[in-house]
Amino acid sequence: MGMGRSHRIWVVDDDPELRRMLATYLGEQGYAVRCLEGGPQLLARLEGRLGPERPDLLVLDLMLPGDDGLTLLRRLRDGGDDLPVLMLTARADGVDRIIGLEQGADDYLAKPFLPRELTARIEAVLRRRSRSPSGSPQPESRPVCFGTCLFDPASRTLARDGAAVAITSGEFSLLAVFVQHPQRPLSRQRLVELARGPGSETDSRSMDVQVSRLRRLIEPDPARPRYLQTVWGYGYVFVPDGQPRAS
Repeated sequence: MGMGRSHRIWVVDDDPELRRMLATYLGEQGYAVRCLEGGPQLLARLEGRLGPERPDLLVLDLMLPGDDGLTLLRRLRDGGDDLPVLMLTARADGVDRIIGLEQGADDYLAKPFLPRELTARIEAVLRRRSRSPSGSPQPESRPVCFGTCLFDPASRTLARDGAAVAITSGEFSLLAVFVQHPQRPLSRQRLVELARGPGSETDSRSMDVQVSRLRRLIEPDPARPRYLQTVWGYGYVFVPDGQPRAS
């Protein structure tokens, strides 16, 4: 059996056969599963109109009638909701994956997929939310200040200019890795290993997207990053004092 059965998983997909299959399979794995057919039902439940219980993770289809999955994801993130989201798509185009990650998805899975692959992705996202991923350094408990930001690994919070900043589990894991390695250039592959765990299928392009999202949270000007600087042809480096590094 996997990690934490009893976690609540909501599946939002307009395909009734897929909903039945996932409800049966995930239920057999010990998850508490609720299936919804579209955005209105999802938003009504998240806003408490149809019950106060929230999921631990959302499996969200990209192609939904009305508001599609990306629109729903954007509404959640713009509203400061950091609910973990694993997106599903029937499209083979990698552009959708990049856009989903840019909007704040924690992971992405293309249809068709093996049910065991879905549970592995779910567990990986939940593991990142509950603690640092396997193989990564444990973030120190004391808060770290850089610029106008305050990052507190113990409480899993980020503040900027004294105001709380919504941060997803993937963004938290990546920032924790950077904070643990100040002034040390890290390759994209090394960042994948530390932030996602050994054997992760996250590719270098997806890591670039995650760094870009993190820059939007912490940088005064994301187009001219001071704290997450690019090491050209290699990867990235966290510079707490924001000073330019020699090439």
